[in-house]
Amino acid sequence: MTPFARSILDWYQLYGRKELPWQQDKTAYKVWLSEIMLQQTQVATVIPYYHRFLEHFPTVESLANAPQDEVLHLWTGLGYYARARNLHKAAKVVVEQYAGEFPQDLEQMVSLPGVGRSTGAAVLSSVYKLPMTILDGNVKRTLARCFAVEGWPGQKKVENQLWSIAEQHTPNEDTDQYNQAMMDMGAMVCTRSKPKCSLCPVSDLCVANKQGNPLDYPGKKPKKQKPEKETWFVIIKYQQQVFLAQRPPTGIWGGLFCFPESASSDISSSLADLGVREQDICSQQIGIAFRHTFSHYHLDITPFVVTVDRQPTMVMEQSKGLWYNINQPDKVGLAAPVKQLIDTLTRE
Repeated sequence: MTPFARSILDWYQLYGRKELPWQQDKTAYKVWLSEIMLQQTQVATVIPYYHRFLEHFPTVESLANAPQDEVLHLWTGLGYYARARNLHKAAKVVVEQYAGEFPQDLEQMVSLPGVGRSTGAAVLSSVYKLPMTILDGNVKRTLARCFAVEGWPGQKKVENQLWSIAEQHTPNEDTDQYNQAMMDMGAMVCTRSKPKCSLCPVSDLCVANKQGNPLDYPGKKPKKQKPEKETWFVIIKYQQQVFLAQRPPTGIWGGLFCFPESASSDISSSLADLGVREQDICSQQIGIAFRHTFSHYHLDITPFVVTVDRQPTMVMEQSKGLWYNINQPDKVGLAAPVKQLIDTLTRE
């Protein structure tokens, strides 16, 4: 065991997190669920979602047999919805191909939808105590600083260098504790903006600390200006219901329910497509535009509320749409800006 690994493990015994929900009564299902939820999401945000998921889907079989709408509904607000769709797909694979038992082979784990090399290794090391190396964002940051690895970890060359260092220091014993300790280090000590170097168990080994420039590592992603797009949400309101259309299964907000969209402020053609007649319109109101940011572009959304006194019949015939009662909501997945607007309508 390297001096680095020994110091990390000793620190974990004293200060590491040992009371997280998925660390209690460990199963591969629970740890896998937590690992997917924790991708790009902080622990404090994940915990209530994790508890709700387990309450509704206590086993991988119950998740596999659930309708996707229900899975997306419970994921609403957690973001990065491809994770939820892949979670559902992976559960089906585990049930259909592995009789409900997660494989203990890394290659088979990585073949599951939404499971990468680090996530698969995290599950196998945590549950089965297999000596496998992880490299999530927290681990990348800690290693990049300690060993002064230059460059942005999103570049393959830099990532490969970090994998090599990670493998060199991952011990063959107590790997489950070491991997958890490395995640805890990044979350609690070697944090992104204000690293607590005085509390770090490997500060004497850390090159960035000796150089006095820990914030220079890891290298920043090259800045690229995000393009801006705009859309108009056509909100058809009838009594206490609004019409929502289900998005295609892939792409932005895949499988979620959203308001119909118009490419311009002239929503007349959208209203016609939805079966809204001019004589049925009680009022029209343009709301305040707001911005929703995706990983690769900004979307400026302007809500256009059209109140009608007759439920459009053409809309009712659309198999992928529903009238959503804002006071008695359906259990379906909603895109974040849609949920935000519905909450506003509920308060009116």
